[in-house]
Amino acid sequence: GINTGFGALAETRIADHDIRALQRNLVRSHACGVGPDLGDAEVRAMILLRAQVIALGHSGVRTEVLDLLAALLERGVCPRIPAQGSVGASGDLAPLAHLALSLIGEGEARLEGQLMPSAVALAKAGLAPIELAAKEGLALINGTQYMTALGALALRDAAALCTVADIAGAVSLEALMGSKRPFDERLMRVRPHPGQVGTAGNLRALLGGSEIMQSHADCPRVQDAYSLRCMPQVHGATRDALAWAAEVLTREVNSVTDNPTVFLEEGGGEGGGEGVAELISGGNFHGQPVALALDLAAVAAAELANISERRVEQLVNPALSTGLTPFLAPRSGLHSGFMIAQVASASLVSENKVLCHPASVDSIPSSAGREDHVSMGSISARKLAQVIENVRSSLAIELITAAQGVDQRRPLRPSAGVAAAHAAIRRVVPELVEDRPLYLDIAAATELIRSGALIAAVEEAVGPLN
Repeated sequence: GINTGFGALAETRIADHDIRALQRNLVRSHACGVGPDLGDAEVRAMILLRAQVIALGHSGVRTEVLDLLAALLERGVCPRIPAQGSVGASGDLAPLAHLALSLIGEGEARLEGQLMPSAVALAKAGLAPIELAAKEGLALINGTQYMTALGALALRDAAALCTVADIAGAVSLEALMGSKRPFDERLMRVRPHPGQVGTAGNLRALLGGSEIMQSHADCPRVQDAYSLRCMPQVHGATRDALAWAAEVLTREVNSVTDNPTVFLEEGGGEGGGEGVAELISGGNFHGQPVALALDLAAVAAAELANISERRVEQLVNPALSTGLTPFLAPRSGLHSGFMIAQVASASLVSENKVLCHPASVDSIPSSAGREDHVSMGSISARKLAQVIENVRSSLAIELITAAQGVDQRRPLRPSAGVAAAHAAIRRVVPELVEDRPLYLDIAAATELIRSGALIAAVEEAVGPLN
């Protein structure tokens, strides 16, 4: 890849006078992405992570390359990168090639939201394209920065959704007149999975001082449905799986995924001197560690929606809802209430089950069989992002449904934590007093979650949550 071809052409020697052309041709030929463009957040994350790899000092490129990557971030130049086309080994070649195209003034880029030729975007930002020297094209496109960037952003969102799920579950539990006894700290001590302990702690904080709970303290019901009393075990297992995935990605973003990798032995000559550089060709570009982590993260995140949808069913089913109106409708029959909101949640849950099929168990040989096992980690990352979107919408449906249930428990007041969540919901979604299209309500609640405003409002009332 420095003075030879690539992949199945790695045995083909390239003349010294063609070395720069080789790197330019590499970037051009590998820019084969398809599908919708990535958003600016994803592109900027890719630039940052690629710069991080180069900054570790094993890529064998000039500082000018690193400086230009940093300048793209500083001045808001976002290369146009299609979302599809990588198999996750030898790295995320196609997406990273589109990134590299902009560095050489080719392809397209966005600046201030406008798509234009990269050369124009660079000029408007006061930057100039670079001419790639030996190895620099390869150093820019060989690595896992597409799957890692998308995966890291998705894991950040997934971690927040764990807390949102605890909040939504607490609102549902109040609406359904459930018990907080299953969240007793003593139960957690005898099965101390960290995520389980964290979720139970959140639920205790969210449910303290509830008039609704006091009103049914002596009721004959012994146990709540699993979707209520097993929240620590289910939400907590998701937390633990996501924490492991985050550990994997933290290592990955601080790793060299370039190939070949350059090692400089200082003072390698007799009597010292500038040192000797050794290039070792290996497989650090292979995305399998990331692919497996992101596939597990998708399964783990999907469980938050699985159990949430079951709580929604509890809320709308008069046989299960402990005195709430059928489908939480103001006048059941004349009004359908939240009947189809539950159907929408069920649809999202089922879609997630399809998306959770692991991409990492698949492999298609490429490059004439030289690259005979690939990770498909890029697909793992894209699937995870969609799973997270679906989970967020499912939790939004639970929140607006459970808030209606809490309204029907008046004049009894919920706990301070649930009251804060309810008030935050009601600031963007009014109580349902007659049938109306709920899609705008779901969208408003989804944005309440996405913005972080829901967690912030609840933490203001009860203190920091896990």
